[in-house]
Amino acid sequence: MNVYQEVVLAALYRTLPIKEDAILFYIKAIFALHGLLVAALFVMTWLMSRSWFAGILTAAFYSLNRLDTTRVSSVIPLRESFALPFLWVQVAALTYYFKPQASGWPLRISVGIIGGSTFLFCLCWQFNQFILLLQALALVAAFLTHLLPQHKVMMVLGIQMVSLLAVCLLQFVNTMILGSLALSFIVASFIIILRKGPKQPSGHWLWQGVVTVVNGVLILLLMLLINTAIKYMIQVEADEHIFKFLQNKFGFGNARDFDSRLYLCLGIFGFLTPDVLERLTKGLVFIFYLEAHVGLLLLTFIAILQKWNHSARRVSFSAGDSGPTANTNNTPSTRPTTRVLEDRPELAFHALQCLLFGGLAVTMLRMKYLWTPYMCVLGSLVVADSSLWMAILKLFKKDSYFLVEVIRHVAVVTVLAVLLAMTLGPVMRELEELREFWDPDTVDLMKWIKSSTPLTASFTGSMQLMAGVKLCTDRPITNHPHYEDKALRNKTKQLYQIYGRRTPEDVHSILKRFNSSYIILEDSICLARPKDNCRTTDIVDLDNGIVPDDSKEEEGLVRSTVPRFCDQVRHLDATYARYFKQVFVNKTFRVYQVL
Repeated sequence: MNVYQEVVLAALYRTLPIKEDAILFYIKAIFALHGLLVAALFVMTWLMSRSWFAGILTAAFYSLNRLDTTRVSSVIPLRESFALPFLWVQVAALTYYFKPQASGWPLRISVGIIGGSTFLFCLCWQFNQFILLLQALALVAAFLTHLLPQHKVMMVLGIQMVSLLAVCLLQFVNTMILGSLALSFIVASFIIILRKGPKQPSGHWLWQGVVTVVNGVLILLLMLLINTAIKYMIQVEADEHIFKFLQNKFGFGNARDFDSRLYLCLGIFGFLTPDVLERLTKGLVFIFYLEAHVGLLLLTFIAILQKWNHSARRVSFSAGDSGPTANTNNTPSTRPTTRVLEDRPELAFHALQCLLFGGLAVTMLRMKYLWTPYMCVLGSLVVADSSLWMAILKLFKKDSYFLVEVIRHVAVVTVLAVLLAMTLGPVMRELEELREFWDPDTVDLMKWIKSSTPLTASFTGSMQLMAGVKLCTDRPITNHPHYEDKALRNKTKQLYQIYGRRTPEDVHSILKRFNSSYIILEDSICLARPKDNCRTTDIVDLDNGIVPDDSKEEEGLVRSTVPRFCDQVRHLDATYARYFKQVFVNKTFRVYQVL
């Protein structure tokens, strides 16, 4: 489990002279990390646009569109709240590292920052492997098209591999990392990159394109072969629920699978909703981002064609050489030419990585927080980039560096002023609202558990509630929201029979098998209104092969006459009273002792 961040914060709290409450220290630490995230976006924009004004605009875009750029203000202790700041520090360092001009001690420092931030990112979030896989795909694509040099791509891939393996060891040999697609892809990429070498393929540009595609396909096939072999050898099953979820999301696999439906029935795992882009458009960021990203992708495509065409012309000219004096003439084939993105290859990398992050966000709403910070950066870039303004001025036969500087700074100030005028008022009014946590039923339940149950009493209930029980009462729990372990997933599926149509004997047998002393039932779950077969009760019924309440007959499902346990147990008739005893009740929760 990715809890090293809490271990570190706890150690700091106990060793440093900190006088405020632990929970406030925890919250401020996470907010400070997000200050680091904004600083990383600022530096990243500065490096790309060569204007600190653009960095300010990026910070404003990010902060004033915070509903879609971050969840830290509403869901503080998420693993991604710790991890994403380190990801953007890494991406900012990569921006400098990929610059052709980078050298000396600044280059070595950037490598150190890339290594440290990549490791910390992996340590903080269990989904790190999927993000690193996308980044590795962008790196390898940039190498295969000769936009990035071999040694730099291999350095970053090597850092990714070392970081993943180090986290694997720190998590007591986490086999989910060893069997990850990211690690297999990195190994496969190393093999093909070393076999290919740094030289660009010769011949017609169309042939070079075919060679590039073939190398890409070879890497993917080799990745699948390596991954299959690793999973077979060490029997990795921890991440199988993720692949089942992806299959079912796109219409393959078993649509009634318990684990998949737990994800698919949550809105945050659905496709990106139109309202997100509407809000970002009103916040100005999406309009500028779209222009910037489309332009960068077009420039990247042109840069690839130029490299392939240049290589083909060079080979053609060399074939016509008659001797060592043939190259003395400054012919068009040998005359130096300026190629698109030649001195700014980091922009091509960002164009490719942002494209992959955007694809992930479109298919999964929760991952929009990887894409929207990129929108802020690229949206600022299109406003403040000097090369863009210089190109525009050249269309009007103007070529003045001073005029470019004036225009781009005026553009940034204008956009920033419009943005503040549109959004600052509502933001200030929102900040004036003071809110307080108010959930007396949950507080009542936790107090009762602490005062009326033994320290060794174990509890069963919904995963979300169990996490609170463990935190607030320090009592043992039988299930919790950590889902990257097959045994825990299977245990949760069996314990969730408390919400299914099962006899009291069946439920009692399951609870005893897992040493459960008490069960906590919530009517908000048991008696929830119909919702596209997405209630917890529906998910349990479908997995059990039973037609959910208020649903039509389906092939492979049967109607059950067995009462729903969570509802029927409230009456405690003679059959149920043999196995369960009600010991606590309020408007929200019912607690039963397992006899």
